[in-house]
Amino acid sequence: MPDSLNSCRGPGRPRQFDTTERESIIIDAAERVILSHGLGGASMAAIAQEAGMSKRTLYEVFESRAALFAAVIRRIRNKVTRTLTENELELPLAERLRLLLTPEREEVADLLPLAILRAIIVEADRQPDLVREFLQEGPHALCGMVRLELDRSVARGEVRISDTENAARLMADMAHGNAIEHLVTPGPACERQKAYDLRLDLAIRVFLGGIGEAD
Repeated sequence: MPDSLNSCRGPGRPRQFDTTERESIIIDAAERVILSHGLGGASMAAIAQEAGMSKRTLYEVFESRAALFAAVIRRIRNKVTRTLTENELELPLAERLRLLLTPEREEVADLLPLAILRAIIVEADRQPDLVREFLQEGPHALCGMVRLELDRSVARGEVRISDTENAARLMADMAHGNAIEHLVTPGPACERQKAYDLRLDLAIRVFLGGIGEAD
């Protein structure tokens, strides 16, 4: 199967896509296949066809289906968190956590995270490698980002926390709420965003009000 990525219809020299562009095109295709056919239907062959390329090209960019799935999860994680700038790293912990855990507004309506979460629950027994990638690139990576800010604050003397690993898990869970409720009653995007903003503010206040350890 010829790659549509390496050629164009019009005259002139075919455009060559670099690795980053290929990755983006493949991940876009994977997201569309997952949304339309579920995780079980997201084979490398189906994704290659959707991307307009050969399976061989797909495997040149992603060595396995699990590696491609990990890239999809990383993209989702980057939509619900964001890397802090150098100036933002100097802000108080509460503000850093709020910025870190605030999703990009234009991506709130994306149904892919819910579709993947539902699929992971269904496919957990049959596809443990994908579950591992989901946990590593999703919840565990998110907790790692929160823990980094907690460790930073401990080092600065802003707060005393002896177990930042479990504290980070607690903060992440408080921010994102009950996953089961999201799965069965996702609600309109605008309502989800408003509810998330309110919950995040409350979660940060409660977390920082109760997590500090007395001397």
